[in-house]
Amino acid sequence: MAELISYRSIRRMLSAIALAGLVLGMLAWLAGRDSMAGWIWAAGTIPVVIGLALSIVRDLLAGRLGVDAVAFVSMTAALLLAENLAGAVVAVMYAGGNLLEDFAVARAERDLKVLVDRVPRVAHRKDGPSVADIPIENVAVGDVILVRAGEVIPVDGAIVDPQAILDESALSGEPIPVVRTKGEIARSGTLNAGETFEMRATARAGESTYAGIVRMVTAAQTAKAPFIRLADRYALLLLPVTLLLAGAAWILSGDPIRGLAVLVASTPCPLILAAPVAFIAGVSRAARLGILIKGSGPLEALARTHTILLDKTGTLTVGGARLVAIETAPGEDADNVLRLAASLEQASHHVVAAAVVAAARLRGLGLDPPEHARETMGSGLEGSVGGKRIKVGSYALVSGLGQPTSWAARALRRASWRSALSVFVSVDGRLTGAILLADELRRETPRAIQMLRTAGVSRIVMVTGDRADAAETIGAALDLDAVLAERVPSDKVEAVVVEQRLHPTVMVGDGINDAPALAAADVGIAMGAGGASASSEAADVVILVDRIDRVSDAVVIARRTRSIALQSIAVGMALSGVAMIAAAFGWLKPVVGALTQEAIDVAVILNALRALGPPWKVKRATITPAVARALHKEHQDVGLVLDRLREIADALDETTPERAVALIAEAGRLVARDIVVHERHDESGVYPRLAKVLQSGHGLAAMSRAHREILHLSRLLGRIADGLKTEETDRYLIRDAQRVIESIESLVRIHNAQEEDIYEQAAAG
Repeated sequence: MAELISYRSIRRMLSAIALAGLVLGMLAWLAGRDSMAGWIWAAGTIPVVIGLALSIVRDLLAGRLGVDAVAFVSMTAALLLAENLAGAVVAVMYAGGNLLEDFAVARAERDLKVLVDRVPRVAHRKDGPSVADIPIENVAVGDVILVRAGEVIPVDGAIVDPQAILDESALSGEPIPVVRTKGEIARSGTLNAGETFEMRATARAGESTYAGIVRMVTAAQTAKAPFIRLADRYALLLLPVTLLLAGAAWILSGDPIRGLAVLVASTPCPLILAAPVAFIAGVSRAARLGILIKGSGPLEALARTHTILLDKTGTLTVGGARLVAIETAPGEDADNVLRLAASLEQASHHVVAAAVVAAARLRGLGLDPPEHARETMGSGLEGSVGGKRIKVGSYALVSGLGQPTSWAARALRRASWRSALSVFVSVDGRLTGAILLADELRRETPRAIQMLRTAGVSRIVMVTGDRADAAETIGAALDLDAVLAERVPSDKVEAVVVEQRLHPTVMVGDGINDAPALAAADVGIAMGAGGASASSEAADVVILVDRIDRVSDAVVIARRTRSIALQSIAVGMALSGVAMIAAAFGWLKPVVGALTQEAIDVAVILNALRALGPPWKVKRATITPAVARALHKEHQDVGLVLDRLREIADALDETTPERAVALIAEAGRLVARDIVVHERHDESGVYPRLAKVLQSGHGLAAMSRAHREILHLSRLLGRIADGLKTEETDRYLIRDAQRVIESIESLVRIHNAQEEDIYEQAAAG
């Protein structure tokens, strides 16, 4: 780093000397001191020539031939031909071009540098009642660390206090602070946006999240893409071409000044600067979105993506058990089944237990403390809750090996269809319900797949170690080109190699088992927000925010960056060629040629810096991310109502007329109170705002049509439920009510999913 600073300081000094020589010489010339002006211009040029000569010698000793030899030849020729003004102009342009390059690279690397500069140096370790400041290298696993307000967390650790408010934008790109509760991991590099809190270190400094990111950033800043190396080689051809053209202009015209004009008009800048600046800018733009690309090489490879292989669990899906349904015995309440199961599961550390407890808390259910809990490894848990004997686990543990009742058989069948895990619950020896848990698609996955298609990815394959039936279900839902199921890590590597033989291939995964395939692919992309460090280390690209649609963002950025680099090179070299030809024919004098060369250099660098920002488009109104999140929260609330409607529809399968009347009336109230009100609010309040944001209103017209159908079905349900009497309730009426309830539930779910996509588009602008 010190060497780099010194090198840049010398560049600035040479630029100042050249500029001073040019200005002082012009003042002497205006004063009529032509001879003095010539000497001053020469004095300002010679130090630049010497510095350039030393740079060329250093490159030659390192086995490189610098393309700056063109500038060296042109300045030397100008001095030999007594065209000292032209030499001074070229010196200023060359030295100024170096400063412009330094500025452009520094501007492009700024977002990466922010990551590195935030590395904390000191941690506050608690030693009993006292707090000692120690270097973060001395933090040991298990140390209690105090993190004060506004400080960057030094190492990964588990939060000890009830909660902490963290700004994770440096890692994830998400600007909104998040609340982490006791026991959750606070990752190093995040900022304490709340009050002072304590955490217990779970990793040493060198093994923490932020240390790994800094290592990746360092690699990203030093790596050089094959495309850039190719541009360097092409730039070398410019030297002999320039010398031949300058020599031909001199010989054919008999005027050496024409040859000099060709030399000063020649510029290798489009070749040697456009690609590095554009690629560093692209890497920097990706970093702002929480996408860490480890250098220009992976960015270039990503731009050529034809095939993407995606892991399922944790990549396309959320990567953990989620509540998908609660099946109940006749006469039982679903919330009560979940509450009792979650109360007992508090005594277990199993991932399934954590999922059941989380589902109960999401519904706002109050949990009782468990007593006398005893876990049967691999089967379930039994104990007491509120004086009742509760069993939670597999059907065999909870109910024995007898023939399942009709509702239990239905629960097992539905679990099989959904590739879900069934957790049965019994109370005092009586089977009361079954909780169905499954891994589910990320909310943004369908849109992410569509974005990959739009970005030009031709083939999308899912490769997973999961069962074929579960994998095929997700593959069909996403319309993937192929599904490779039941694949161990070596099989995943083989799948990558097979695809690589045909086209450039990208592998996306999140777990340790994906690391070999990530390393084998042309580009490995790790979902690093919650994934294994092994996969992040093996990958070329790390997604720091837990969103699969960032993969398509990375592809789009890579392709645009490569396009800008090619554009800068093609247009810049074409303009340089035109200037050289014009100089050869005597239409450009040496001084004008030097100014033309600098104008081309500036234009090329400014164009390359376009990769820092998104593509230009007509600015239009957007909804704020806060509004989008509020709308998403409303959908989550409606989702709980839809879950209850599904439970009511299932309960109507086997029930008495009295119970059926109560269930149908409850469904009618839920639809009228929650769903109808929500849809009317969307139609009158949300859609008019969206119409101002979206480019076309056709999509909203179709969504309004869905609103009308939902309202129509709600009226049908209301007519069935209003004034319904027990003596009028037969199996035909119950079935009609079931059909309407199921239709409302299904239609609202798919309608809300479509609205989510619209909200994302409206928030993106």
